[in-house]
Amino acid sequence: MHRTAVGHSRLERVSQVLFQREVVHNYESYVPVGKAVNKLINWKEDGAEIYYLTSRTKPDEISQVQSVITKHGFPDGKLFFRLPGEEYKNVAERIMPDVLVEDDCQSIGGINEMTITHIRPDLKSQIKSIPVKEFGGIDHLPDNISALINS
Repeated sequence: MHRTAVGHSRLERVSQVLFQREVVHNYESYVPVGKAVNKLINWKEDGAEIYYLTSRTKPDEISQVQSVITKHGFPDGKLFFRLPGEEYKNVAERIMPDVLVEDDCQSIGGINEMTITHIRPDLKSQIKSIPVKEFGGIDHLPDNISALINS
């Protein structure tokens, strides 16, 4: 999340995105939500292969996102992004994750903007979708991958 969201409620964070868009464009200053780093480390240690997906498409912005992942100690994992002409669904269909954890896109239109919504039905059935509240974090999700998949 953008660094100015620290110390604010989830709804205030969403409001910042809706009404102060300039604050969200400094990608290098992003910080983890809650204990996301620890959660992902737990999943990695439990055998998960971690993939990151960014909405950024410009090379400098993608580099900034990668820098945040590294700077904050997120576990190793490949950072994916949309190639020219691609939508999120294309990226997800390309990598075919077993589990897709994504926010509910509240600030940009909700479920109609979520990746899982647009994945082909024959592929969607192979992906465990776990929506989380935008800016709400993943602290509440299980530390154990088996428990996550079966949640």
